[in-house]
Amino acid sequence: MISPGLVVKRTVPFALALGIWFWPIPSGLTAPAWHLFAVFLAAIVAVLIGAFPLLTSTMLAAAAVVLTGTVSTAKAFAGFANPSVLLVVIAFLVAQAVVKSGLGRRISLFMVGLFGRSSLGLAYSIVVTDAVIAPAFPSNTARGGVLFPIVLSVAQGSGSRPEDPQGRRLGGYLMFCGMASLAVSSALWMTATSANPVGIQVVREYGIEISFGKWLIASSVPALLAILMLPRLIARLFPPNVKETPDAPIAARRALAELGPLSRDEWITAVAFTFMVTGWVLADVLKENVTSIAFAGFGVLLLAGVLTAQDIATQGDTLATFLWLAVLFALSGQLNELGFMSYAGQRLASHMAGLAWPVTYIALVVIYVLIHYMFVSQTSQVLALLGVFLDVGITGGVPPLLMAFSLLFASSYFSVITPQGGSQNVIFVGSGYLTQRELYRLGLLTTLFFLAVFMLLGTGWILLVAR
Repeated sequence: MISPGLVVKRTVPFALALGIWFWPIPSGLTAPAWHLFAVFLAAIVAVLIGAFPLLTSTMLAAAAVVLTGTVSTAKAFAGFANPSVLLVVIAFLVAQAVVKSGLGRRISLFMVGLFGRSSLGLAYSIVVTDAVIAPAFPSNTARGGVLFPIVLSVAQGSGSRPEDPQGRRLGGYLMFCGMASLAVSSALWMTATSANPVGIQVVREYGIEISFGKWLIASSVPALLAILMLPRLIARLFPPNVKETPDAPIAARRALAELGPLSRDEWITAVAFTFMVTGWVLADVLKENVTSIAFAGFGVLLLAGVLTAQDIATQGDTLATFLWLAVLFALSGQLNELGFMSYAGQRLASHMAGLAWPVTYIALVVIYVLIHYMFVSQTSQVLALLGVFLDVGITGGVPPLLMAFSLLFASSYFSVITPQGGSQNVIFVGSGYLTQRELYRLGLLTTLFFLAVFMLLGTGWILLVAR
């Protein structure tokens, strides 16, 4: 039986959607843009307040916008063919191959043998690994596909399971460290995500030239500090309940020795995974799509029998993730295409006129970060709003390089603010170690931490070194 409290919660998103839907449409917006905003906002609020799971909320949203004619069927479901969405699904399945073959256990034992004296040590090994390999990956989703099997294997190898209310906390801690690490390491390196080069092109239109070296110098101090503090911050926000494990490295090395040489399936998985990682690193040079490379590696695993149709059929969580991510990706893209995002950015930015430039600067960056609640793609926000906010900042007297760098860095670290804030997040979200409520709470607090580091420390550093 549904409790009265839940009934009230479930009434709120519908009331919100109807209230906005029938509110007078603001000048400068079309009816479809306004109505889509009403449905999209209600869907996000429904998840935030715990009225509906994310899958239920997004399915209701998709039905509402299609049945009312707000968005065409083709556009509402275009996300199911989006390469980034498909890459997430393949990353899930390849991760299962890493676990099933036994290679994941071998990797986890190796990592525990090196870093397993504490949960903090394991977290630092994940974060540092990500920061080191980040400049070679033009896709942070692909990089997430590399990290996720390792994190999953370490969590499971430590006895942490999603279905265990207490035991899941170590896995949840490590998963969120990996997810947040992808956000901040993408701000450290210009080549760590596809959104960065897009942003470089946008700021170039304002006469601002940023090279790889100039980016690294400007990002190094705030990004490295955020990376170094991240595992300890997450440990305080979401304690893993496992701190010191002094005997774990010895036991892990003993168990690793007992495994003996790699099995056939381990060899095949290792070769396929190496092929995929190499392809992702060289994707730009080879002029290949990272999703196509992932499909090729996945095909090899199927051909060799490492993965079977039965293995795929048991991955119900993967299907659920594919459904809600594809729908949210499409609806967010339509908000942008219908002009709502640029309208909102211009309206918010217009209120900055006449303020002192430091106030304008702080307000623009904070708004730019928080508005990512409405986006499912970093690149789409960069294309829709980066130029608008940069123009308002420069017009308001903010030093151009400071405004440009702050918005560019924010375009990476704000991706962790919601579970759907970047397709790379979804790989970790789908593990089941963290609830949606926990993800939204941790995402907001971690993003505010990144914002504080980049504003308080990064601002002075950029003014000092950026010329």
